[in-house]
Amino acid sequence: MQDGTGRRARKKQHTRTALIDAATRLFDEKGYDGTTVADIAEEADVSTRTFFLHFPTKEDVVLGDPTARVDAGTLAISERSPDEPVRDVLARALDVMIADSWAGDLSSGLAAVRARLLTSVPAVQARLLQTSFTAQTRLAQALHDTCPDELDEIDAAALVGAAMGAVNAAAITSLRRGASPEQVRAAMQRAAAIALGRPA
Repeated sequence: MQDGTGRRARKKQHTRTALIDAATRLFDEKGYDGTTVADIAEEADVSTRTFFLHFPTKEDVVLGDPTARVDAGTLAISERSPDEPVRDVLARALDVMIADSWAGDLSSGLAAVRARLLTSVPAVQARLLQTSFTAQTRLAQALHDTCPDELDEIDAAALVGAAMGAVNAAAITSLRRGASPEQVRAAMQRAAAIALGRPA
């Protein structure tokens, strides 16, 4: 049973990766507006229906898999050790999320494509804003739930918002400057440290 489940999960991830890779290539070659969902599906050798099983919109393929990244962050927060300081808890969650971004979006080139599209495609800007808001809300709630004696909901929202805003801004700035994936990751880690008042 587990082998079958594992195979399905691997196949699903393989298809998602193929669609993201295809979209990345086509956006570079044809531009965002010049690329259709059907183009991406054909390039990935799947049906358009299969595309929509994995991504609700064309904008979503640009965002990669933010839900899994946020899931990893909220899990890291929930695993707080006794007496672990609040800022250390959030720093650890951000480290997990940055590592996930490094392994996926940065290494595949998707993050660089996203950074370029954010300057010119309002639909991508709007979708990223919506996704970022959802991520911040989930992380702030997880932090408040885990540290209720130290943070109220406003404190948790402010701390998460400051840290994630810093990390995202540093990533986009680095990508626009043509930084390597290693440099982008370092910039994100530095930004998190600055926002949380920790040694950079």
